[in-house]
Amino acid sequence: MRNHRVRVHRSEENLAREDQLAWAMAQVATDPVDLDDDVVAMIVNRVIDNAGVAAASLARSAPSAAREQATAHVASSGGDGATVFGLDSSVRTSPEWAAWANGVAVRELDFHDTFLAADYSHPGDNIPPVVAVAQHVGSDGASVVRGIATGYELQIDLVRAISLHKHKIDHIAHLGPSAAAAVGTLLGLPTEVIYQAIGQALHTTTTTRQSRKGEISSWKAYAPAFAGKIAIEAVDRAMRGQTSPSPIYEGEDGVIAWLLDGPDASYEVPLPEPGEPKRAILASYTKEHSAEYQAQAWIDLARKLSGDNPDVADPERVDSIVIHTSHHTHYVIGSGAGDPQKYDPHASRETLDHSLPYIFAVALQDRAWHHEASYTPERASRPDTVALWNKITTVEDPEWTQRYHSTGGDASYGGRVVITLTDGRTVADEISVADAHPNGARPFGRDEYVHKYRSLAVPVLGEEEAERFLALALRLPELGPKEVRELTFAAPAGVLPPPGPPGIF
Repeated sequence: MRNHRVRVHRSEENLAREDQLAWAMAQVATDPVDLDDDVVAMIVNRVIDNAGVAAASLARSAPSAAREQATAHVASSGGDGATVFGLDSSVRTSPEWAAWANGVAVRELDFHDTFLAADYSHPGDNIPPVVAVAQHVGSDGASVVRGIATGYELQIDLVRAISLHKHKIDHIAHLGPSAAAAVGTLLGLPTEVIYQAIGQALHTTTTTRQSRKGEISSWKAYAPAFAGKIAIEAVDRAMRGQTSPSPIYEGEDGVIAWLLDGPDASYEVPLPEPGEPKRAILASYTKEHSAEYQAQAWIDLARKLSGDNPDVADPERVDSIVIHTSHHTHYVIGSGAGDPQKYDPHASRETLDHSLPYIFAVALQDRAWHHEASYTPERASRPDTVALWNKITTVEDPEWTQRYHSTGGDASYGGRVVITLTDGRTVADEISVADAHPNGARPFGRDEYVHKYRSLAVPVLGEEEAERFLALALRLPELGPKEVRELTFAAPAGVLPPPGPPGIF
């Protein structure tokens, strides 16, 4: 890897485009280096993973509304159109709208992959726009795989180096550029075109982090889909010769100078050397549980603690529960956020899956986690749960913050919990990473990805349709254009809800 140094430049310095971060990213996207077999295998895993969580969300409100928006737009004249999850493959819409609908379905349950470093990310959000454009233009599976590899590489490299959340910028500001570059790789576009698309995508997907604060709304699922849609539109404009603000990162009125660390800032963004394989996807990890990633390890620990000592789940026997964890976990999903909504039994599902006190309480009591049952209003408002929930607080521990930011492959996303019982006894334990993490007790491999997919997709799609999609996805690198266009799934009659309130389209 090489470190690309990024700093703010005054306009009169006339920073050459070849020295800009967007250009360096575009060069990575156009590098024809072969993909390693383990990278290809992981890309297949993530396509399967995305499909499973999308299938499980089809009947929910946000994916349903996004699907209705998408199907209101006929396929554009430049290709055959793209498919929408839940509908027959003969139903086509424009690729940017298919990416929109499918991206919302993937993100709705907060249940697919993650990478955490200087910032947060769900790099699987790069997949819907790549597949949608591939279906529209007739790309083969090998091209899809190459595009996805670029998306993962660039988003993860940005997340390693540049913090957005510190400045209250939503993490889709790293996704817009990576998705644009991913589509550029898919299409085999020149460096110049991808450079312009990256600039446009960043400029138009830099949004505030209020989408993940307080009472979290349905927009949380739409945000990455918006980035994917905008990325496709940015590529289209760039292909037509249209240019973007430049230098988008380094300019004196650019993103870094005014929205991030300011005019004196500098970053070192790690990027692959020319000819170096794109392997960043292997640093990311999926979720075993449908909750914010920084809660994954705590669900696993809660199940273990409750199994060993049932008293810890009884609010009558618990005096307090204090979770010692990293800065990120404490301030984003813990009591350090200062959001009273994180203790509100009537809060939205999106808010509850960003409340570590709620998640830990339910996991202690149920010794399990379910993407639907763990979030129902009845479950959230159960009196004994509310009582236990309100005894749980988080505190930042510098040791766990340091471990969170480790770059040596041993990063930790857990912490230590101390449970004080009313009889004076103390129960304490710690966990470094989730069981499903590559360094965890039960790392996810192909079998686990397939099991997760089947457990989510079969109850919704039926076994025949779920297995048809799975068989195609497992052969992704070998698929021809016709088979790529079948890389979707249809829900049987009665699964999808009737249309909701009409909009403009």
